[in-house]
Amino acid sequence: MDLPTSDDSRGVAPARWWHALADGRVQCDLCPRLCHLGDGQRGFCYIRQNRGGAMVLTSYGRASGFCVDPIEKKPLNHFYPGTAVLSFGTAGCNLGCRFCQNWDISKARENDRLMDFAGPEAIAEAAVEAECRSVAFTYNDPVIFAEYAIDTAAACRRRGIKTVGVTAGYITPEARGEFFAATDAVNVDLKAFTERFYHKLCFAHLGPVLDTLAYLKRETDVWVEVTTLIIPGQNDSREELDRLCAWFVENMGPETPLHFSAFHPDFKMTDIEPTPPATLSRAREQALAHGLKHVYTGNVHDVGGQSTYCAGCGELVIERDWYRLGRYDLDAHGRCVACGHRLAGHFDAGPGSWGPRRRRLLIAEP
Repeated sequence: MDLPTSDDSRGVAPARWWHALADGRVQCDLCPRLCHLGDGQRGFCYIRQNRGGAMVLTSYGRASGFCVDPIEKKPLNHFYPGTAVLSFGTAGCNLGCRFCQNWDISKARENDRLMDFAGPEAIAEAAVEAECRSVAFTYNDPVIFAEYAIDTAAACRRRGIKTVGVTAGYITPEARGEFFAATDAVNVDLKAFTERFYHKLCFAHLGPVLDTLAYLKRETDVWVEVTTLIIPGQNDSREELDRLCAWFVENMGPETPLHFSAFHPDFKMTDIEPTPPATLSRAREQALAHGLKHVYTGNVHDVGGQSTYCAGCGELVIERDWYRLGRYDLDAHGRCVACGHRLAGHFDAGPGSWGPRRRRLLIAEP
């Protein structure tokens, strides 16, 4: 897709996944909301709009910022550990999570935060120059800027750069094939394991997310890791976590990584205390008891819960202290040096050395 060039249309590009309705409106077919929009109206995500009877994306090439991060921050622990990833997002979101930890971006109106302008080729070139192993579509959900993400992924792949999506997985079957074909790895936020939680706190539904996860595992080669933000009193009961883990083992397999992250009060849920580290440890123990092999704790300092252990013999193979790697006992083929079991994931001959650094990039185009 060619980037629009006129000043009046900067950031506006034709959208995919929509159709006209008999009453003159258009229906967005990108996410399960299926927004019906009259001329000039915007979808729930805000950045998809009906203009003159056609759907457009209004944030193509417009980003809320570019940063080089450790890949473990996505979080992805089994996708080229220790390497740098160029991360960016746009504005808006197709979920309405009351606890959003990136609300200043995901809830922003487009002109509030979209200050950087860069097309797919410029982003790919910046990733090469910054010696990044991958580019991540993150901060807000890349599903809503799928056209921009897909074109950026194509530019990156031409230069040997991998692509990563950090998403809630709220996407229709019609759109998910093309979207996920553009990504090499994803971390999917599984917000909770009850419809009540999704409906009340996210203004969404659980079913489409589970469908996306099952699709990714059964029908694609995309590397998948999953994160659940544990919120005290909302999705942290033993019973709910047992059901989540049982579903996870059956549908995602025991070697798919699952991350339990700590909540901190934010956005419209400032009346709930931060997640106690003991709750994360208990959730991790439950998941391990269900047979999961790679279960991680996040947003807390927990070397044991952030490190990777061999699914074959249980030996420590990747030691992590926050985003800094220590002991690394995998051979050049990603196999445990103690027993030869191949660790699930994608690995280079050795670990990266980016560490915990975070560097802001300016990728400005005229």
